[in-house]
This record gives sequence, structure tokens and C-alpha cells, in this order.
Amino acid sequence: MRLKNAMMLMLAAFIWGTAFVAQSVGMDYLGPFTFNGVRNFVGAFALLPCIWLLDRLNGKGAKKESPEGKDAQGSAPGEKRDLLLGGICCGTVLFVAGSLQQVGLQYTTVGKAGFITACYIVIVPVCGIFLHKKIGGKVWVAVALSLIGLYLLCITEKLTIGKGDILVFLCALVFTMHILVIDYFSPKADGVKMSCIQFFVCGVLSLVPMFVLETPEFGAVVKSWGPILYAGILSSGVAYTLQIVGQKDVNPAIASLILSLESCFSVLAGWLILGQSLSEREAAGCILMFAAIILAQLPDRRRAGKRIN
Repeated sequence: MRLKNAMMLMLAAFIWGTAFVAQSVGMDYLGPFTFNGVRNFVGAFALLPCIWLLDRLNGKGAKKESPEGKDAQGSAPGEKRDLLLGGICCGTVLFVAGSLQQVGLQYTTVGKAGFITACYIVIVPVCGIFLHKKIGGKVWVAVALSLIGLYLLCITEKLTIGKGDILVFLCALVFTMHILVIDYFSPKADGVKMSCIQFFVCGVLSLVPMFVLETPEFGAVVKSWGPILYAGILSSGVAYTLQIVGQKDVNPAIASLILSLESCFSVLAGWLILGQSLSEREAAGCILMFAAIILAQLPDRRRAGKRIN
């Protein structure tokens, strides 16, 4: 696993963790579908200048000499189909997962929601078995350490199963699908463009429940401009793009472990920004989480031996 990919995924986890503050403040004025819809449109529009700049920097040479079977910008028809299909699939799955999480947060605590959502670090390797993904024992040990760390980090009360818990668990299942869908499409399409498409799709899908179930008001959106910009530009536009680009050629089980660090960063953000104290229990959870990430990235002995020989 390349260090660059790991750093991208870790930065995405950091942004998502710190975005919990923005999400909680934004929900004071807006409904879950309105907040998700607006933030995804903001994320999509924020990526348009990046796409234009990247095309301008990388497309000059391709326009001069285009191989046969490609258009003026050097893109094969198959690549365009994968880009469009990948963006639609990712956007649809992201809409379902984000909606379940946002609605579920209204009926459960943040700590329980964080732990249940992070169950995807177990679900991803299990699903990987059925998709013929090789999962070594080292990764399973890292998964176990992460679960213990997340429990110490998030669960501070008696665990009960309620309406919100069920919704957030369904969210974890759908986020598992999101990781696996990205794992399939990221090697076939431009990550930044696919991310932009997924946000537009997610934003459009949010419009229907937004107008049917909620009463969005322009004044409420204006009051939430800070949380919306942070969640839209950084959490959506930047972080999800980092996930798509960083997850390329990375085992989805290991990627899910790194992304689950958002729970650690959310606790640290609350401690540094909001002045919330970090207990010994939560600190121990953070240490276990980082230990799991390091363990998952250690080179395999057999592979190391092959490289030496």
C-alpha cells in the first residue's frame, strides 16, 4: 500500500471527523434531507473549478496527439461510460447512506451512532470474502483492535437498540456498499470527475424528500451557511474525492480501517475546538485505533521475502 494513498484516506477521515461539529450545528436550522441536499450541491460545484484546472493542465498534450479510438481529450468511450455509471452508482448509494445516518442521528446519541456506523470495518472484510478479496489474518486482528478501540471511544452508556440505532446500522451496511462500489469503479474512471457526478446525483435525489417531507426556507439555509460550506466543500467535495482517489488499488478492508479513524478525529475535534475533555477510556480507544491502522499497513512477510529475492 502506497503511503500517498494512506495519507489521502487519513486526511479524508480527519475532515469527516471534524465535520461532526458542522453537521450538528447545521441540523439546528435545517432538516436532514435539506442539509444533505444543499451540502452535496455545494460539494459538486466546488469541484468544477478543480476539474477545469486539471483538464487544462493535463489536456493540452492529449489534444495534440490523440490515439485512435479516443476523443479530442484522450478519453475512450468505455472510460466515459464507466465514469458516468460510477458517478451515478456512487451518488445513489451515498444518498441512501447519508440519509439514513442523518435521520438516525435524530433518534440516537452521537457516541452510539459513531460506533454503529463504524461497523463497516467488519462488514467490508466479510463482504470481501464473497467478492473473492484476499483478507489476511493480520487485517482481521486489526479489525478486532479497531472494534475494541471504537467501543472504548464511543460507547459511554448502556447499549440499547432503538429506532435510531437500526437506521444507523442500515447506514453502515450501505456505506459498506459505497466503499465496495468505489473499489470497483475507481481504477476505471477519473476520481475527481466521478466524485463531482456522485454529489450532483446525491443532491438531485435529496430534492424529492426535501420538498415532500420538509419545508426548506432560504433564511434557514443562510443561517447555516458556515456548516453548509464546511460540510459541502471540505467534507463532501474534498474528503469524498480523497476517498475515491486514495482508495484506488487499495484493499477495501484496509481502506475501511483507515477511514474509521474519523471517530478518533471527531473526539479530538470536540476536545480541541469545543473544550470537551478526553477521558482515559477515550484516549485508550484512540491508541488502539492507531495501532490497528499501523498493523494493517505493515508489509506481509511473504511479500517482503519475494521482494528481497
